[in-house]
Amino acid sequence: MARHVDYLVLGLGGMGSSALYHLAKRGLNVLGIEQFGVAHDRGSSHGETRIIRKAYFEHPNYIPLLQRAYELWHDLEQLSGRTLFNRCGLMVAGPPDGAVIRGVHLAEELYGVAVESISAVDAVERFPGFRIPDGFEVTYEPEAGFLHVEKCVQTHLEQAQELGASVSLNEQIREVNINHESIEIKTDQQQVTASSLIVTTGAWSSRCLVELALPLEVVRKVLFWNPVREPVYNLDAGWGSFFFDMPAGEFYGFPSLDGTVVKLAEHTGGEAVGDPTHVDRSLRETDVPCVSRFVEAVMPGLSPQPVRHAVCMYTRTPDGHFIVDRHPVNQRVVYGAGFSGHGFKFASVIGEILADLAVTGETSLPIEFLSAQRFSN
Repeated sequence: MARHVDYLVLGLGGMGSSALYHLAKRGLNVLGIEQFGVAHDRGSSHGETRIIRKAYFEHPNYIPLLQRAYELWHDLEQLSGRTLFNRCGLMVAGPPDGAVIRGVHLAEELYGVAVESISAVDAVERFPGFRIPDGFEVTYEPEAGFLHVEKCVQTHLEQAQELGASVSLNEQIREVNINHESIEIKTDQQQVTASSLIVTTGAWSSRCLVELALPLEVVRKVLFWNPVREPVYNLDAGWGSFFFDMPAGEFYGFPSLDGTVVKLAEHTGGEAVGDPTHVDRSLRETDVPCVSRFVEAVMPGLSPQPVRHAVCMYTRTPDGHFIVDRHPVNQRVVYGAGFSGHGFKFASVIGEILADLAVTGETSLPIEFLSAQRFSN
């Protein structure tokens, strides 16, 4: 016998855990299914920290969503009594005419996001431990910072369960059958029918929604933790996160949480992944040089060789923007995909949006620019 639920969420990472919470918050009969465990390290929502910022250089259309995301992260902190968001600030450095710096200033102009412009001379004094490349402009966003990624996922799931949501962990999805009249999911442990479905399966989205032929690329990304040589990057010393638009690529990182290592990575690049279930999680010799060269050029107080690494996946669309939409065949099916690389900070609001779409078919938040229809025009 198939189990029936009113609302079913597939995938309980950053977006799915939030969607589950927002559905449960409305008192609905909801089940979430996850193929791994809680806050696992097999997808894209792990690695201790994720940057959150409002001066969104990718596109100013994201800023209203960020404003709501900030409110919802605050609400979740108040509800749970946990610290999920550290407002340590963010330094951004790059060529004045580059897309990153221009995008930061556009956010400042259009939405009044608080951004400080800092001269290269002042930046060296204000941010010890960094060499600012010649000709670079430096900005600082005081309201930016980082989210504790695993804790955010855990908190959304725990709060959802306290509100009555059911959660099934470590279940492999075998089939997703969607037609005009029905929604049926088969896992390796159960068969479920649902009145409404939310799909947030990250790198597995194309497999769960084969009929949509989503234009998604999954790439392997490596995070590094490099030893501190000088105590100049510590969170306790007031240091924040950073983002550099370099000629060789874009690099980002975080203040040292323990005084011994700094987490950093390259945002650009990545090797295509054929099967997200079997991505290579070992550290290859070819993974290290690009980030090491960045450290040697910009962060003299840091060892260029990592002592720890983690592998995650970016799931990207051709234009780098998310997809948040309803299924064209069955409007009771809602999905979100292509978030990787800059999506986790939006998890709180994307969950709310997906719940809105699943329950009422619409949302008051501006997501038109995230429709899948843009790829069929």
